[in-house]
Amino acid sequence: MSLDTSTLYLVATMVAAMLGAMLLFFGKQENIPALKWWGTAYLLGAASVALGTLAGAALGAMLSLALDAVGFVACGMVWNASRVFHGRKPNLPGLVLGAIAWIAAVMTLGPESSPLRLTIGAGIVAIYAALTATELWSERRRTLQKRWPTVAVPVLHGFVLMLPILLGDLLRPHDGAFGSSIWVTVFSVELVLYAVGTVFVIFMLVSERTVTAHKTAASMDPLTGMFNRRGFAEATSRVIEREANAGRPATVLIFDIDHFKSINDRFGHPAGDEILKLFATVVINTLRITDLSGRIGGEEFAALLPCSLEEGVIAAERVRESFASSGIVVEDGPVDTTVSIGVAGGPAGTELEVLLAAADTALYQAKRNGRNRVEAAEELPLSLEKWRRKSAGLAGHPRRQPGIPRLA
Repeated sequence: MSLDTSTLYLVATMVAAMLGAMLLFFGKQENIPALKWWGTAYLLGAASVALGTLAGAALGAMLSLALDAVGFVACGMVWNASRVFHGRKPNLPGLVLGAIAWIAAVMTLGPESSPLRLTIGAGIVAIYAALTATELWSERRRTLQKRWPTVAVPVLHGFVLMLPILLGDLLRPHDGAFGSSIWVTVFSVELVLYAVGTVFVIFMLVSERTVTAHKTAASMDPLTGMFNRRGFAEATSRVIEREANAGRPATVLIFDIDHFKSINDRFGHPAGDEILKLFATVVINTLRITDLSGRIGGEEFAALLPCSLEEGVIAAERVRESFASSGIVVEDGPVDTTVSIGVAGGPAGTELEVLLAAADTALYQAKRNGRNRVEAAEELPLSLEKWRRKSAGLAGHPRRQPGIPRLA
């Protein structure tokens, strides 16, 4: 069965136009710039191919050349869309470089060099496909298993495009019918598959980005930008496992801002929120980049440091001193910014709950000894259940309910 090439190209352009309109619509609706780039590229490419197929004979040489240039700009927009999606700036010179190269080739080479011009045009499209694949491959935040479809689609597109032209140039350079043989039909069908496959990849990427954003939001405290209780537990469990495999100790710090309720009562909750944000900034800026920290309660924070107990105490003192010297002054007067800190360390493989329980006991000791101080746990609890019963028996402590350190 023979298939009319013009009909196949028109089907491909209609599919591309519909997909482009859909991408543009979702891009505007969800405010995703990359989808707008992809949608516009599809619409430009579809318009270029459709006009060239329907009215190519009636168009003059200059208009045909302009349509071809628009098609190459569309290829450049697809590459730039992948850059924008991964947070990079568009490469505007690269966007038009392919079109400029094509115009220069057409203006330089005569009509008798049509096969060479065809090879140059296919090469430009293949280069853009390779750049798109490279941009998607360089995104290292995803595993190879999830990343391979985003790379395979543009690579296969460039391969299908270049293979018949290269074979024609190398094997049958003098056969004018080779370029219009079955390869043209194959490429026409591939255009449809490429358009659909690319949109599938795009929505796969967008879906993954959305899921990641939701997971991040569920793990972060919106006020301070730190991990919340859930995020801190998940992140620290991975670090503890990593340190245990390496035979290294870990240390937990629990911070409790002193007299925070009186700060809220005296200066108001907006001032209290500012104190919380200030303390979060102090913790992040004072601890190392390898240390994990989070807000696990109202005015209570925690940190996990891959270090010994002695090093953890030194880090806690730095945080305490930095916060105490903040010198916050509001309209009603200066605000005392002090924090009590409990520190607990254990050998490699010590569970997070055990470290938190010991640090919590040390924190109680710091508060009993006058606040604005660091206390290190003397020993780890032998039984978490006994510690929980003991915590439940401590009546009248307003700062949290029994068992608050249980983050797992």
